[in-house]
Amino acid sequence: MAEVLTAYLGKGGYQVDWVGDGAEAVQLWQRCSPDVVILDIMLPGLSGLEVLRRRRNAGDHAAVIMLSARGEEEDRLVGLETVADDYVVKPFSPREVVLRVEALLRRTERLAGAQLLNQVVELGELRIDFAARVATRAGAELSLTTREFDLLGFLAGHPGQTFGKEELIRRVWGWNFGDTSTVTVHIRRLREKLEVDPSQPKLVLTVGRAGYRMAREDELP
Repeated sequence: MAEVLTAYLGKGGYQVDWVGDGAEAVQLWQRCSPDVVILDIMLPGLSGLEVLRRRRNAGDHAAVIMLSARGEEEDRLVGLETVADDYVVKPFSPREVVLRVEALLRRTERLAGAQLLNQVVELGELRIDFAARVATRAGAELSLTTREFDLLGFLAGHPGQTFGKEELIRRVWGWNFGDTSTVTVHIRRLREKLEVDPSQPKLVLTVGRAGYRMAREDELP
């Protein structure tokens, strides 16, 4: 499978390195600082989830696509809870994985050229520096993954405006497809890092069944 994906990605113009077990994956990831990591959950030695946890704990925010033979919703959520950006279930088309890699990179390029790039947005104690890609609350830096920062930046750039899950998938993830539970997981993780009480959010608000929005300045406590 790795050889096939490497061939497809190579034809797409990507430079690809791959290894076959978890311990080597940690070392290669640290050494080559990849833009995107495709990570199988069922690796010999360290599992893919443990590889991801170690690199996230080390502060690495590379985009990650998890692969697994298990397709139940609970397993997909486990992958997303470990701060993966996407989750693909075997069997899959190699071309689908290439398209998802392209979507992740397009999102990064789009954000790099966005109007907000050199702006700083402030909402109460929250401050988002788009050029530095740093978010702080009350002066303390928030430890956000690439996707979490993108989602926060998008919502903060449109305070008071409600976005449904499908629209967020399209405008933040850059996909025209995808499991909307991805959005639910990322919203929950954002609240855990942003809110004083995540169970009663004051910044990232749920609007009935319509979706989510960032609070306006006049709504902040």
